[in-house]
Amino acid sequence: MYEAIQVQTSDGAVLNILEAGSGQPLVMIPGWSQTAEQYKYQIDGLSDRYHCLAIDMRGHGDSENVKSGYSIHRLAKDVHDVILALDLDNAVLMGHSMGCSIIWAYWELFGSERLDKLILIDQAPFLTSNPSWSEETLTASGAIFDAPGVMGLCDGLAGPDGEATSAGLVGGMFTGGASEEMKQWVIDVNLKLPRQQAADLLYNHCHQDWRATIPTITVPTLIVSGRVSLMPWKSQQWIHEQIGGSQVVFFEEEEGGQHFMFIENPEKFNRHVREFLG
Repeated sequence: MYEAIQVQTSDGAVLNILEAGSGQPLVMIPGWSQTAEQYKYQIDGLSDRYHCLAIDMRGHGDSENVKSGYSIHRLAKDVHDVILALDLDNAVLMGHSMGCSIIWAYWELFGSERLDKLILIDQAPFLTSNPSWSEETLTASGAIFDAPGVMGLCDGLAGPDGEATSAGLVGGMFTGGASEEMKQWVIDVNLKLPRQQAADLLYNHCHQDWRATIPTITVPTLIVSGRVSLMPWKSQQWIHEQIGGSQVVFFEEEEGGQHFMFIENPEKFNRHVREFLG
């Protein structure tokens, strides 16, 4: 079981955090428009050994819906504010999808301050492709959009069909083995963030290039990906090759190896986290 606590950021936003357990802090950062609740299997499965803290980012989940701050670097500052407010040391940051981008922005802003290790779950280094790129560059970036595609998706999210656009996008992030109930739950919590803010944040997210930042990471890092994820698995291998001493784990399709593998197969996911953290 977990309890909800609140932390106020440096610019006044009140964040909701799900907390359980004691020991080394394991700070869980959800992906785009996702919520702390989606880490429920990790909180339940890991809080016997670690101090689990899953954050609803500003506007997401049960955190305060504020008008500004929907950019990756502001969300990284929010994570830093939480760490300082709760006086966490030797923390592990675990981010899924856009949560990895938040971690990379944290690294740019604060380096290894108060950190021990990182867990990066299925995020490409740069989501938006350049038509002039070579095949090698495209493979490393893991880009899944082009510039017109990003604009069209964000316009769709912010428009009158925003909920349907969201359902189509998120619903495609699971293997065929996922239940309709599981997919609908993820879609429902995704929609807690107003669609205009979701569109603004996704636009910012899709235009961040982390390829120069990733090789500067110097703390132990675990990379987790799905072999049939919408995030191309070769980009995850590239991340692994850039971070010295890192580990990489791939979930095959029959293991729930799509974008939400930590929900589809929490037993395997939690086992690898335990082995990595010790």
